[in-house]
Amino acid sequence: MSVKIRLQRHGKKGKPYFWIVASDARSKRDGKFLEKLGAYNPTTNPATIELDVDGAVKWLQNGAQPTDTARAILSYKGAMLKNHLAGGVRKGALTEEQAEEKFTAWMDEKANKVDSKKEGLAKADADAKAKALEAEKEVNAKREADAAKVIADAEAAEAAANAPAEEATDVEATTEEAPADDAETKTEE
Repeated sequence: MSVKIRLQRHGKKGKPYFWIVASDARSKRDGKFLEKLGAYNPTTNPATIELDVDGAVKWLQNGAQPTDTARAILSYKGAMLKNHLAGGVRKGALTEEQAEEKFTAWMDEKANKVDSKKEGLAKADADAKAKALEAEKEVNAKREADAAKVIADAEAAEAAANAPAEEATDVEATTEEAPADDAETKTEE
């Protein structure tokens, strides 16, 4: 029986979620499996991977062949490196302590890379939000300026409409005063 380490799809339509499993090569993609080794969620950024490294190394040492995607995931999480170091220990090229030291150093470096990527993504997201907020402030300032201009124009138009009416009442008042002045001048004569 040949064993494959592969992905088994779960989740909803359009929202994939995978289990990393060791299964018989003849079984269906989502069918029976021998052991669940972890989970993989590609919808998050960066992708979320939970993996039992020791279980994966055990299956690799027993001859399980990973698929291309599973190999990439195992390599990313360090299972392939640990398998390689275990082979060096078996051959006598390394001691168990040296192999463990190399593996922990690699894991620390990998964790730092992942953390820096998360920080970079968070910074990019914050920059995008700040840029969007600045653009929104500019749009709001323009709207306020346009609204103030419209209000000023309306007030000017209203003032212009009121001004001729006031002038007309002033003209009427002067015409009414003029005959009265004429009457006074006639009485004085």
